[in-house]
Amino acid sequence: MLELPLENAAPSRDHGGNLSVAKAEFGGSRGDWMDLSTGINPHPYPLPDFTTEDWNALPDADALADLERAARSFWNIPEQAAVLAAPGASALIAALPALAAPRWVQITKPTYNEHAAAFEARGWKIRVDGPAEARVAVHPNNPDGRLWREEQLTAPLTIIDESFCDVCPAESLIRMAARPGVIVLKSFGKFWGLAGLRLGFAIGDPKLIAALSTWQGPWAVSGPALRTGALALQDRSWAEATRVRLRADAARLDGMLLAKGASLAGGTDLFRLYTVEDAAAWQEKLARAHIWSRIFPYSKTYLRLGLPPADGWNQLEAAL
Repeated sequence: MLELPLENAAPSRDHGGNLSVAKAEFGGSRGDWMDLSTGINPHPYPLPDFTTEDWNALPDADALADLERAARSFWNIPEQAAVLAAPGASALIAALPALAAPRWVQITKPTYNEHAAAFEARGWKIRVDGPAEARVAVHPNNPDGRLWREEQLTAPLTIIDESFCDVCPAESLIRMAARPGVIVLKSFGKFWGLAGLRLGFAIGDPKLIAALSTWQGPWAVSGPALRTGALALQDRSWAEATRVRLRADAARLDGMLLAKGASLAGGTDLFRLYTVEDAAAWQEKLARAHIWSRIFPYSKTYLRLGLPPADGWNQLEAAL
């Protein structure tokens, strides 16, 4: 069997959702835990009744076309931009640095760490400001919810990650997808709450999208994901009602945390970022009640929480 040298192994990176770490330290089974360490909608879009063909047939080209048409309509994608469905935004993030020769990429921190990791793996050098051949902007940013302006994003290769932007569609920079050198990423797992379905989109410069499509190969998106995604993207009433609910739940979470001495540092309607005196102590306190939260290696005071499910609010209140 081929053995790869240790230095070629993928590095471990800090993420939410790592319940195995929580269980190892604080016990309990997965069913005992409420995971608030991610920004995934706890009230997901209802899955359709899948057919046998959804599972045992190769993904259908017509179903892919239906999904991409639904995406164009839902996100009001410019006619000049191309659309590519992929098995999750993470797969696209890993591929994007190969679209240009490695030089300098500007990534303002703190932000989602997979972008810098992907560029570094392809030989790019990271800078937080100044001129660069590529620019990555998470919009709204994770973890602080910062929004970017169009005039800030002018690099020859510009990547705008809108994984959390479906809670605030009026702020979308999707119009920039009509420009050469621009790619906008969309995630299906966050707003629709179906991260396990693995569905994401790259939208933008047709030449760049064509390269991503070639590298991805055929049948990248599963039949169940094609059908679920097309249905969800056409269900505008669900999206509108979900935004109202998430906004109310985010305000409710703020009320609970601020009453316990935290202060709001930012976030979106899918996750909230708080400043506390000792984030690690807060995480441990919640974990002893089997509630997993997110802290960050670069900050001793940042605590990020996703929204509890309907039956989880009392558990969180008691833990606090």
